[in-house]
Amino acid sequence: MTTLSVFDQSQPETARTVTENPAEIRELLARHGVRFEQWPTRDLPADASQEEVLEAYGDEVAKLKAECGFQAADVVSLNPDNPQKEALRKKFLDEHTHREDEVRFFVRGQALFYLHFGNEVFAVLCQKNDLISVPDGTRHWFDMGPEPEFTCIRLFTNPEGWAADFTGEDIAARLPHYEALAGAAG
Repeated sequence: MTTLSVFDQSQPETARTVTENPAEIRELLARHGVRFEQWPTRDLPADASQEEVLEAYGDEVAKLKAECGFQAADVVSLNPDNPQKEALRKKFLDEHTHREDEVRFFVRGQALFYLHFGNEVFAVLCQKNDLISVPDGTRHWFDMGPEPEFTCIRLFTNPEGWAADFTGEDIAARLPHYEALAGAAG
């Protein structure tokens, strides 16, 4: 179930707020300019190709491109048998920003986005059906867990794709990782 856990960065061991209510999650994230919606998904095999996923969601991708000016879309899909899963997890675990909005639509599985606003960190366990759009410049990181299993459609205004500016802060190491939060939500 989609879960939002809000931490005070001075007390990262325990969330001060936890909710699974989609309307409340949407409202709490909207206060920080984060778009959160739940869209219907279609049944596709876990090994569906990028082309198959983009074709299945062609209308949704076209709508987002028209609404927000995105230039490119692709699909990222990981399964527990991926030999590069540890390296890929590590790549996204440090706090960073982007110079464009980060948009992900989960069509399968789940993963965690951590969003750092002032003294608070919002950990959003996104699930199949969730669309999240993180505004450019937002400090954040992503944790797919040790056994990643998800498929996301990604949209970019930069046609070259994902590019990050790392902050150098160690906040990500002080918050509970996927193993703790996904287990608590399940």
